[in-house]
Amino acid sequence: MKSNYQVFKLWWLAVLPLTKDAIHVYIGFLCLLIALVVLRRRLSSYWALVPGLLLSVAMEVLDLRDGYGWAESAKDLVNTNLMPFVLVTLARLKTFNF
Repeated sequence: MKSNYQVFKLWWLAVLPLTKDAIHVYIGFLCLLIALVVLRRRLSSYWALVPGLLLSVAMEVLDLRDGYGWAESAKDLVNTNLMPFVLVTLARLKTFNF
């Protein structure tokens, strides 16, 4: 039997025309935007990454509880957090000119 969390994920996968990996990337960007707007963090602050990291770890804990493997969870953590991390790091290096 699938948990309510897995049913919720499958419903979103059926509604959105995206792969599971792509949805993780979008979740990471959404968490970064929420941190920037709602928590009023600067793009150059590593603290802006905390909401995405916390949410992705929570999602993967639920996946591990439901029998998904460590390798899949590690890949999902990278998919969710890599691009926001790259953007924040580039902002800290003053790569952007705005």
